[in-house]
Amino acid sequence: MKKALLFSGQGSQYVGMLKDIYDNSDIAKKMINQANELLAYSLSDICFNGPVEVLKETRYTQPAIFLHSAINFSLIKDKIEFSAVAGHSVGEYAALFSVGAISFEDALGLVSKRGQLMFEAGKDLPGTMFAVINLADDKLESLCKELSEIGKPNVIVAANYNSPGQVVISGSRDYLRENAIKFKEAGARMVTELTVSGAFHSPLMEPAKNELKIAIDKIKFNDANKPVYSNVYAKPLVKAEEIKNALIEQLTSPVKWSQSLLQMKEDGINSYMEIGPGNVLQGLVKRTLTDVEILACDKFTDIEKYF
Repeated sequence: MKKALLFSGQGSQYVGMLKDIYDNSDIAKKMINQANELLAYSLSDICFNGPVEVLKETRYTQPAIFLHSAINFSLIKDKIEFSAVAGHSVGEYAALFSVGAISFEDALGLVSKRGQLMFEAGKDLPGTMFAVINLADDKLESLCKELSEIGKPNVIVAANYNSPGQVVISGSRDYLRENAIKFKEAGARMVTELTVSGAFHSPLMEPAKNELKIAIDKIKFNDANKPVYSNVYAKPLVKAEEIKNALIEQLTSPVKWSQSLLQMKEDGINSYMEIGPGNVLQGLVKRTLTDVEILACDKFTDIEKYF
């Protein structure tokens, strides 16, 4: 059975994350201490103790999720076989680390930079995001296009294709709040604002994208030793240059998660393991694919199964 590793994205963080792993693994202790030193602040304290208001700030959330995922992978990598990887938004960095496309140190540095840039972009160009439930993709995309054309320079775009019937839209904060009801009127069962600090995966992230590109261009990328299903293209990438370019485009492009899962299934992958905090991606697999195995690797008790 072919297995894919899926790396958690933003929104899966929780206060107390990594604590049980830190307490039970010398490898985890070493990687966490290294992260604290590289970042020049105690990320572990934020992970272990919060408060939640600090942990959910994008500039801290993103490195916290990456660190959790990278450590969990490092603890089980010699115990499992897998054929491909994917990561949801920031999770793509842990996915790239897992297949040797980027080093732990470089990935952590980029994720920290990415989180800070997105946090700042959200202050400079206020944006928000809404989850839209049970509205056909073509209707949602058409309405986004219509509203963006009417409201220029305000924008509303599809940001995350999470699963069939669950798409997150992103855009200019006040304009999107004023017009969110139109998605309900178009047939959505529910339209709910998310607690985020900006319009992620939208044109409002362009300033962050430009700065992130400068940082990414300084980093050495390698060809991946296994295929990475890209958020931007929903297809597997291996070549370093393609991976690097997709990572830059990812910041202003929609996350094609459900499309990626469907492509993986079509490519013969029938087992999916979420590596990182929480169980969000496991839920998305359940809602997107049938007749597949779904596994978790979050707590130390999950890791113990492989020893």
